[in-house]
Amino acid sequence: MSQPFPYEFPYTSQRMPVLAGNCVATSQPLAAQAGLEMLKRGGNAIDAAVATAIALTVVEPTSNGIGADGFALIWTGGGLHGMNASGRSPAGFNLADHEGKDSLDLVGWDGVTTPGAPSGWKAAHDQFGALPFDVLFEPAIRYAREGFLVSPLTAVYWDRGVSRYTGDACRAWHETFAPSGAAPKAGEFTRLPDHATTLESIASTGAESFYQGDLADKMDAAARAGGGALRKVDLTSHSAQMVRPLSLDYKGWRLHEIPPNGQGIAALIMLGILRHLDVDAEAVDSPESLHLQIEAMKLAFADGHRYIADPAFMDVNPEDLLDDGYLRSRAQLVDRKRAQDFDHGVPKPGGTVLLSAADSQGNMVSYIQSCYTGFGSGVVIPGTGISMQNRGCCFTLEEGHPNQAGPGKLPYHTIIPGFVTREGEGGTEESVMAFGVMGGYMQPQGHAQVLIRMADYNQNPQAVLDAPRWRVESGLEVSIEPGFDASVYEALSDMGHQVERTENRTVSFGRGQIIYKLEGGYLAASDLRADGQAVGF
Repeated sequence: MSQPFPYEFPYTSQRMPVLAGNCVATSQPLAAQAGLEMLKRGGNAIDAAVATAIALTVVEPTSNGIGADGFALIWTGGGLHGMNASGRSPAGFNLADHEGKDSLDLVGWDGVTTPGAPSGWKAAHDQFGALPFDVLFEPAIRYAREGFLVSPLTAVYWDRGVSRYTGDACRAWHETFAPSGAAPKAGEFTRLPDHATTLESIASTGAESFYQGDLADKMDAAARAGGGALRKVDLTSHSAQMVRPLSLDYKGWRLHEIPPNGQGIAALIMLGILRHLDVDAEAVDSPESLHLQIEAMKLAFADGHRYIADPAFMDVNPEDLLDDGYLRSRAQLVDRKRAQDFDHGVPKPGGTVLLSAADSQGNMVSYIQSCYTGFGSGVVIPGTGISMQNRGCCFTLEEGHPNQAGPGKLPYHTIIPGFVTREGEGGTEESVMAFGVMGGYMQPQGHAQVLIRMADYNQNPQAVLDAPRWRVESGLEVSIEPGFDASVYEALSDMGHQVERTENRTVSFGRGQIIYKLEGGYLAASDLRADGQAVGF
């Protein structure tokens, strides 16, 4: 395999890529080390990914938790497998209870859906793992019981949680995460003993206690006491699902995404539109290139917000949105000189962790996990450390919309893992890259920006993560990080974009992780916008 990109790093960075035969990359260093520990103990990339994901519920609880959902794209045995471990709204959800609202409340039981993450850990392990299931929990349990030092950005978002999660519904949150009345500061030694006990129970029972046993009973009791609709039957009826990924070829690079209810199809639609706009004819980081990307993303979001929902309720076949004739017709709507409002709606927020893992046997994983907004709903099941997600807030209350809130439905999901393959000799599909850019509605935008920089501009994966990013907002608004030439912001404004130039490069523009396959090993890259790192041996 020839070297596909230069080792040049033209953007301000605090990172260099890691080159090794076994790699993990994620947003928190201790979690990355948990995955590396599994690889050193003879586990494979799937074991490493699951152990990292479990550890992230402890060391970065500000962006995910035991009560989260998860998705994965797993390359093993020469093929790609998709996993959807997202949960449904409670069977007892009553839309009439929310009459007159514009949306479900982010804090409290309104948006709580069945947590899927533990089922995803078990399903990934059972199908593809090598080490015993309980071994994967050991680093996380150790961090939770013996303690860990809180990393800088995690401390910032932990502190925000203290003021955000207020009222009776969040009492257990404060008892769990701020028992002294304040969040831990960066570098402060912290223990989460309830997390340790809960993770031990999930580990020893193969997640049965979470969905059918004692932990399920505690979630049921807490929901009844707090006025929530979740019941034990919602937990016992849940299971993670293996799904066939959607994909689209972009100039020889095939991007794979989890199908709806995830929003990954928006990244595919954007790239499919750009195939007809010759973005590579424009210089990298030029206003002309950025303009085409931004306009294509707005069109993709217009489709995503209209159509993405629980697959059982969608009124269009997802593959039809990737039809090249349809994508060509969408590309024809783009004015190369003028920004337009394609009525793509108001983007959704989020707080997420993503990891990539790869091993010397060729297994590669892109895994993502989230409670939706930060710690989620602010509801913590007393004595367990389980932060309940508020993923149901991604439903709409619009009458007749396929994603309208209702009982037993999968909500629109912002979190999306990404994976890239290419056609090898003899027409066989070969793995190329396990990656993602976490962070609410930034995710499909980030996926597309990563692939454009690599496919159109041949940039190194670490440089791709270092590069400044743009982010579509509502209407003609677009937020853009510092780092582009001053003339770029002026030219985009002249085109009609309502440019908001941010002062810093922050997590709101996503936190990417990449593991790229090389001959004899991998290049692993981690985003400067997070606390994390790429590690390997």
